[in-house]
Amino acid sequence: MAASSFESAILIALLLPLTTSALSSNYYSKSCPNLFKVVYPVIAKAIKQQPRNGASILRLFFHDCFVNGCDGSILLDDTPTFTGEKTAFPNLNSVRGFNVIDDVKAAVEDACPGVVSCADILAIASLDAVHILGGPWWKLKLGRLDARTASRDLANKNIPAPSLNLKGLKTAFENVGLSEKDVVVLSGGHTIGLARCVTFRNHIYNDTDIDPKFAANRQKTCPRSGGNNNLAPLDTKSGRIFDNFYYQDLVRKRGLLHSDQALFDDVATDDLVLKYSKDETEFFKDFGKSMIKMGNIKPSSGTHLEVRKNCRVVNT
Repeated sequence: MAASSFESAILIALLLPLTTSALSSNYYSKSCPNLFKVVYPVIAKAIKQQPRNGASILRLFFHDCFVNGCDGSILLDDTPTFTGEKTAFPNLNSVRGFNVIDDVKAAVEDACPGVVSCADILAIASLDAVHILGGPWWKLKLGRLDARTASRDLANKNIPAPSLNLKGLKTAFENVGLSEKDVVVLSGGHTIGLARCVTFRNHIYNDTDIDPKFAANRQKTCPRSGGNNNLAPLDTKSGRIFDNFYYQDLVRKRGLLHSDQALFDDVATDDLVLKYSKDETEFFKDFGKSMIKMGNIKPSSGTHLEVRKNCRVVNT
């Protein structure tokens, strides 16, 4: 009788929504003290094998946080009875790096089984990726939990599209508690990575706020039709080094995406773009602050949370 009551209590506890407490920079200091030392070499190896992995990990974190907070929901695979966020329009054939997160999770589980959430692993991996590629380091706060569900509809609705103008970007960011300054700063993450032709075709063929020579050069590998998955670097330097060259491109009207160049077309954001194009130190400092702010976005009240054993599936 006692055992049955205990099991019932455990079942009820699992079904109740959990909430995350305030994040802390020493959250795992006792339960997993070597966490950062475990994660870093896995990310470093992945980037050495494929430099694009750095941008992919950063993008995963961004797309995760914009859908009901930073809860690892983007990592969940679809099942016969569940449709997650991976097939949402902004993510389908676009987001990558899930295998890298799997590798990190495996290493962390070996060191500290059942302790570290996938949401926190994604936050740490993003920090490491930026730093390994030459970017800043910020004091990361941890203590996130993993969602037991995901929302394809919210992913389609909330993740900013590459076709947005400045007003649309500001609205998308404001909806998750981020400011106009955060729009400019976090967009600077596009200094690394590649974009598919389908995401910038309209900009290079139809927009007027673009350097004609730059547009012509990009048109060589992005035809008016076909070649949707042909790739181009998000900044003209290389797309493999985290620096402030992205903003220098915007000043020269060489932003690859419509949403990129839109940042340098309004008095409200022009000054910030100019500032970061000239001062990499200020960009790095503000990028860290905005990443902390984005990483603080919590799941909505009532979300069922846990520490997943496998980042792709909920615990059973």
